[in-house]
Amino acid sequence: MSISVGDRIPTVELTILTENGPGPISIDEILAGRKVALFGLPGAFTRTCSSKHLPGYVQHSEALKAKGVDAIVCLAVNDAWVMGAWGVAQGVGDKVMMVADGSLNFTQATGLVSDMTDKGYGLRCQRFAMVVEDGVVSSLRIDPSGAFGETSAEAMLNDL
Repeated sequence: MSISVGDRIPTVELTILTENGPGPISIDEILAGRKVALFGLPGAFTRTCSSKHLPGYVQHSEALKAKGVDAIVCLAVNDAWVMGAWGVAQGVGDKVMMVADGSLNFTQATGLVSDMTDKGYGLRCQRFAMVVEDGVVSSLRIDPSGAFGETSAEAMLNDL
């Protein structure tokens, strides 16, 4: 069963790329006392994730912040090096925080696992977008497997 509106995000450790290499970061540290636009996707450098999902949040980052979002966070089941390189390739700068869930800590704890073994990807994160206020989910959208649209930045703007 996946996480729902009104649920508190479970405490898990994730990874980000720092100036000294990969480093741990708690989801609590990311979310505490803030309104966060958190979206997850199957993988960095993949077709839809690179052409639509992440670029939409970069493009609409100012509009999201104008609606009260303090931070925008992208999460994928990749390592911190890959997430960092993808952020550079996509020109995210400081608009979107790139977070690695390489061990599926967040993905499994929230029930957002997608088994893409048949495509050669293994276990991945479902495509989702949520607004989290001080650690509690206030809106949540999950795209059906293989689809994109419900979790776009534009859809999140409509929810705000």
